[in-house]
Amino acid sequence: MSSGLIALIDDVVGIAKVAAASVDDVAAQASRAGLKAAGVVVDDAAVTPRYVVGFAASRELPIVARITIGSLRNKLLYLLPAALLLTLVAPWAITPLLMLGGAYLCYEGAEKAVEALWPHAEHHGPGGTSPGAVTDPKVLEDEKVRGAINTDLILSAEIMAITLSSVAAETSSFWMQALILAVVGIGITLAVYGTVALVVKADDAGLSLAGNERPAATFLGLRRVGSGEPGAADRALRPVTRIVGRGLVKGMPLFLKALSVVGTAAMLWVGGGIIVHGLEVFGFTTLGHAIHDAGAAAGRAAPAVGGALEWLVSAALSGLVGLAVGAVLIPLVHRLAIPAWNAIRG
Repeated sequence: MSSGLIALIDDVVGIAKVAAASVDDVAAQASRAGLKAAGVVVDDAAVTPRYVVGFAASRELPIVARITIGSLRNKLLYLLPAALLLTLVAPWAITPLLMLGGAYLCYEGAEKAVEALWPHAEHHGPGGTSPGAVTDPKVLEDEKVRGAINTDLILSAEIMAITLSSVAAETSSFWMQALILAVVGIGITLAVYGTVALVVKADDAGLSLAGNERPAATFLGLRRVGSGEPGAADRALRPVTRIVGRGLVKGMPLFLKALSVVGTAAMLWVGGGIIVHGLEVFGFTTLGHAIHDAGAAAGRAAPAVGGALEWLVSAALSGLVGLAVGAVLIPLVHRLAIPAWNAIRG
């Protein structure tokens, strides 16, 4: 009896070790896949805050929450099953679809770069109407949320495609791929929209800090206290909270602009890198080798920062490829694809 119990315990311990190793493997692969999708993630975080601009402060977090739920639905209900079906039915299509998504990123990044250099005089929504024409706050909020979720669907598709291409190269287990895709999808969504929530409320937090006469007594505004004269701790902390609060209010617009620039650069870098890698898969290796050799040469020229410099040069050259691809696609999309789509829709 005792020996059987010991054997059973030993089996349970063995199963636990295998399970723990599997969890570690999922976490490691999810982390690597998530890093490869970093460029799209940055752009997602850069794009989303503009959907809450113009709404009352009380509606900002509910709007972000609605977009978060829509993003999770996009990834888990639509894109995850589609990605897994693709691995079973047509795994050969992963690279072409990934390149198609990369081309879209190049187009979007190049268009943002062009818009930053030569801004349009006026922007119109679907059907040629100005977005400001809608006056009902509920209708406007629903339209903004729907637009954000539609944009998220495209970016999420690219995130899941990048993740799938990474996971498919490391494991052939269907359930492991499904688990990693789900972990990456949920993790990236919570990270992106959690960051967005912090960004959109940072100016409100700054106003609260700047106007709080009793920061110590109220614990930086997180609790309520009765009225009274500021104490010694309040008077000591007040100059600091005023500076921090004003810094947040004045700094957030600059931060959002910087985040937009970083997001555009990331789109070009990721999109260009996907195109280059896809060409290598199909046997066109000259461009990929040239970028790799240039990065390696830059790294050897400055051994102290060789790794960082090699990555920077490779990313910059991939970004230039993305910019070139996007520059070619812009007139094709505007002169051919959009008119053809409008004609199909009537």
